[in-house]
Amino acid sequence: MMFYVLWVLIIVQRIVEIGVARRNEQWMKDRGAYEVGREHYRWFIVVHSLFFLAILVEAPFASLQWSFSSQWLFVLFIMTQAFRIWCLASLGKYWNTKIIVMPGGERVVRGPYRFMKHPNYVIVAVEFVVIPLLFQAYWTALLFPFLHLLLMYIRIPIEEQAIGNVYEERS
Repeated sequence: MMFYVLWVLIIVQRIVEIGVARRNEQWMKDRGAYEVGREHYRWFIVVHSLFFLAILVEAPFASLQWSFSSQWLFVLFIMTQAFRIWCLASLGKYWNTKIIVMPGGERVVRGPYRFMKHPNYVIVAVEFVVIPLLFQAYWTALLFPFLHLLLMYIRIPIEEQAIGNVYEERS
């Protein structure tokens, strides 16, 4: 039962994040921002939705018992959530699930963005392994990190080009 409570809490967290992203998108668009890469965004929705559905389908076939490894996975999960919040807080109003570009804006280089360009994508990759393992959904833990990498292969170049074009305009 505790596993399903955790699953629901993660879903609620993602729904709240979508609400924050929509508010941030509106705030940015009110200031002249625009969306880039809209064509691939639907695949993010599909993959992330299927991720949670796959866990829900696969988990009932597992024993779903807390074990020593479950405790360590849960600690790792909590750490990823703290890092995720740090990423989102560091971007503030500029955080979004879409690629929203603000002309005249500057690349955020605080928080984890001081050390790497896309720390939130790394966190999602870790989550796509850790969360299914918590639910003993091993097939999901194998498949979805691969799908995430495919999405990143498409998204990161689009995002980098869009951001680069805006900053080149300012120079």
